[in-house]
Amino acid sequence: MILFDMIVGARPNFVKIASIIDAFKKSKLYNNTIDFRLIHTGQHYDKKMSDSFFIQLNIPTPDYNLGIGSGTHSEQTGGIMIAYEKLLKLKKSNYCLVVGDVNSTLACAIVAKKNNIKVIHVEAGIRSNDESMPEEINRIVTDSITDLFFTTTENASKNLLNLGVHKNKIFFVGNTMIDTLLKNLHKFLPPKIWDDENLSISNYFVLTLHRPSNVDSIPNLEFLISNILKFTRNHKIIFPIHPRIAQSLNFKNFQNLICIEPLEYLQFNYLIKSSLGVITDSGGITEETTVLNIPCLTLRDNTERPETVKFGTNLLIGNNMKMLEESLNLIFENKWKKTTIPKYWDGKASSRIMTHLENILSNDI
Repeated sequence: MILFDMIVGARPNFVKIASIIDAFKKSKLYNNTIDFRLIHTGQHYDKKMSDSFFIQLNIPTPDYNLGIGSGTHSEQTGGIMIAYEKLLKLKKSNYCLVVGDVNSTLACAIVAKKNNIKVIHVEAGIRSNDESMPEEINRIVTDSITDLFFTTTENASKNLLNLGVHKNKIFFVGNTMIDTLLKNLHKFLPPKIWDDENLSISNYFVLTLHRPSNVDSIPNLEFLISNILKFTRNHKIIFPIHPRIAQSLNFKNFQNLICIEPLEYLQFNYLIKSSLGVITDSGGITEETTVLNIPCLTLRDNTERPETVKFGTNLLIGNNMKMLEESLNLIFENKWKKTTIPKYWDGKASSRIMTHLENILSNDI
């Protein structure tokens, strides 16, 4: 039996792995030639929120939960490495499949490689070229030791080729996050805030912020929020907020800013799909807004997902408040740019991954 370790640790991982697990279970090799064990590192330590993603996305209960929890990047990465290595000593796998660019991705890839286990990286090759971002370091290091690369875009494949990765190791398959989005589109549910704030389609904006450059400085955070409220013409701004940010600022001073706790997957995406637009510093949300055709303003100077700008609904604003105002005016005037959905963002990425793996494994069996 060929054993795959599937690693998850944070919310983006849960979304990306859900459709891959579905594809594995549908494979003709499953339970006959291949099997997998789902390993939750515990990087996302809010049990209530973590469990909700597993339930809503029909992800099986993890075979192991390493229970790492919070800490600095080094503490978290080191803790995951130690715990995963202990697990491999009990039973070694043949492949380690990691997704995305969180600390769990980096930590388990390193441990697997040091134990002569082949590393598979789903969402390989994306780059922001901004090494001040912890995720960028995780991407660079993970891709430097990966054996099989599955990419979301042709641009990501080109990045890997330019780094000297052999073309036979690179597979352009599309976006597994979009697989999960499209599969669950009909299940989206209005959150409690929908009725509480008398929301309706296209009468509010969604705001998400978590980048240290945007939230760690109170004056900078106040500046951003003040300008967003100034230019959104008295529309309500729904802000699912991280507890760490909530403790640092008195948000009651901002009229029309509605701060709520982080939402479950189906409720959050209902809010995104029904909004007038999204203001964010996230990468993954820009992919979802592109497919849902919702205008998206990104408060960053760069992105590891340039296809969301080139083809999709995303626009990089940085901290240019004049550009923020002009962009919001375009949304109000219904003059947002014409967009398309990137190639292979069609809900079949995980099936393509499984087809490639079946072909590769047939040579090893």
